[in-house]
Amino acid sequence: MPSAAPSLSIAVLGCGTVGTQVVRLLLEQGEELSARAGTRLELAGIAVRSLETERDPVVPRDLLTTDAESLVERADVVVELMGGTERARDLILRGIEAGASVVTANKALLASQYGELFSRADAAGVDLLFEAAVAGAVPVVRGVRESLAGDRIERVIGIMNGTTNYVLDAMTTAGWDVDAAVTRAQELGYAEADPTADVDGHDAAAKAAILAALAFHTRVDLRDVTREGIRGVTPEDIEAAREAGGVIKLLGIAERVATPQGERVAVQVHPAVLPLEHPLASVRGAFNAVVLEAQAAGRLMFYGAGAGGPETASAVLGDVVAAARHRVTGGRAPAESTHATLAPARPADLGARMQIRLRVADRPGVLAHVSTALAQHGVSIESVRQRPGDDGSATLTVVTHEARLDALLRTTAALQATTGVEELLSAYRVEQA
Repeated sequence: MPSAAPSLSIAVLGCGTVGTQVVRLLLEQGEELSARAGTRLELAGIAVRSLETERDPVVPRDLLTTDAESLVERADVVVELMGGTERARDLILRGIEAGASVVTANKALLASQYGELFSRADAAGVDLLFEAAVAGAVPVVRGVRESLAGDRIERVIGIMNGTTNYVLDAMTTAGWDVDAAVTRAQELGYAEADPTADVDGHDAAAKAAILAALAFHTRVDLRDVTREGIRGVTPEDIEAAREAGGVIKLLGIAERVATPQGERVAVQVHPAVLPLEHPLASVRGAFNAVVLEAQAAGRLMFYGAGAGGPETASAVLGDVVAAARHRVTGGRAPAESTHATLAPARPADLGARMQIRLRVADRPGVLAHVSTALAQHGVSIESVRQRPGDDGSATLTVVTHEARLDALLRTTAALQATTGVEELLSAYRVEQA
């Protein structure tokens, strides 16, 4: 490390699980991190809500402060790990205005304020880095933003939320229902006391929007991300997928779509049936994985721990070192790229296959009524499985050929009013291997 290089002050906002690990590593590995950065990294302070809260002994009490505003104004690098949106946004912008580079793991803030944060950072000539905001320790942001900058990414598909992957995996292996699996995830620390953001797909939607913006060089409004969580997934759905040679995963999918009006971008989060041959089908527990499909590079897979204090801290500190190195050498992280300005796709622009489960009257002619309802919407059947029940009904599992998504959605609505159909049990997209 050059002796003449000035030291850089690091402000950490938030001292929860990840913040504590970042502080620990900055203190324990400070010399090595400083050597990599090319300048001494000094922890200037840690902003917290209360000085009275009991904390890990590794956190120096003399560095704690409730005056986050003053802390960010005297920092060279602001590390935002407090969560939330409004206050985090205000403090990040205050730091940028004071000339600080910013490292954040706040996917909700990035997904909703992506354009403003990038514009302000670009105008101030500072870095905005956020590797930890998507897939924890998995370096997919840098892979998309830098390694594949010379390629054309066509599709991004991934398991972007470790909590829901754990839940669905537990349902698959242990036969639990959603509530039991979520409770176990909470006991293990994978799920928050309020699991809404994970279970209802909000967390995955924010990550998918960020990756779509990076991959397709266009700003993606979180309101344009179609979202469905896993609350409705049942053990029977899991078993039906298994019988079809697949497994259910909550997927975030972003893709370019060719339409008569020009290229569009579609971003979706929903449970889907994956064939066992798909690389994401074997992702177990609370792990994350993202598959990129690029024009020249082909299919690439990023896999690893998507959550956890040490894992997320690893990604945060990678960004801290990069930001510090840029300040020493005068370099910059890649600026926001929005040259494509793609419009959001519509259901009519998308194709899909679907697994539809119905409870039907167990009598002749019902399958014909179901087939007619599908055909009326331009949907053909790839396969049908029927399992008789004990009460004069049967469970019908229909897998369709690829059809327009809007036609499939109209079909599922029409099936609920079809003669002989007692209940639409579920309808999930089916991915190709």
